[in-house]
Amino acid sequence: MLRLAVLVSGGGTNLQALIDEIDKGMLPNVSIELVISSNKNAYALERANAHNIANTVINKKNYHTSEQYEEAFLSLLNDHQIDLIVLAGFLLILPLSIVRHYSNRIINVHPSLIPSFCGMGFYGLKVHEAALARGVKLTGATVHFVDEGTDTGPIILQKAVEVRSEDTPEILQKRVMEEAEWVILPQAVRLISENRVRVKNNIVIIEK
Repeated sequence: MLRLAVLVSGGGTNLQALIDEIDKGMLPNVSIELVISSNKNAYALERANAHNIANTVINKKNYHTSEQYEEAFLSLLNDHQIDLIVLAGFLLILPLSIVRHYSNRIINVHPSLIPSFCGMGFYGLKVHEAALARGVKLTGATVHFVDEGTDTGPIILQKAVEVRSEDTPEILQKRVMEEAEWVILPQAVRLISENRVRVKNNIVIIEK
């Protein structure tokens, strides 16, 4: 069984996509053991409660030092015996100690086709605003492993989405979620649960 911690900051639609796939039996060897939010008002916490998933809020401001925050964060993950961390709209940078401890065991879903519109400052609607301002005809989403950079880890899956002339950032965001993010995030988790994903020379190889 692959034990997940899903990290969130907002509505939790990608969390819901994982929950739905588990409920449908499409992720038979996966369990969401813990939802961690950086925001006490995140609707994602209500989604977790509705499915009896353990959840908590962890805020760096509540700790005197960065070291105490990192220790508490890591202890939380260890206490729940987490195998894979899923960043699903988590708007904070993970401490390097956690990134290193969970090397190639943290994945993120990003709402663009990396390397386009990614890195520092590209999150949420800002990604879609940039795509429309550039006039791209295709955008999409990427699931990648998290490394010590920002959106620089090995790419697991990508899915393209058409950009339409009448799109607003909000409309495009919704289409990218529905047609790409909610599709490839569960797919990536399933591949990892089946031990079909490995990293060689910073490139992901998916075994058949």
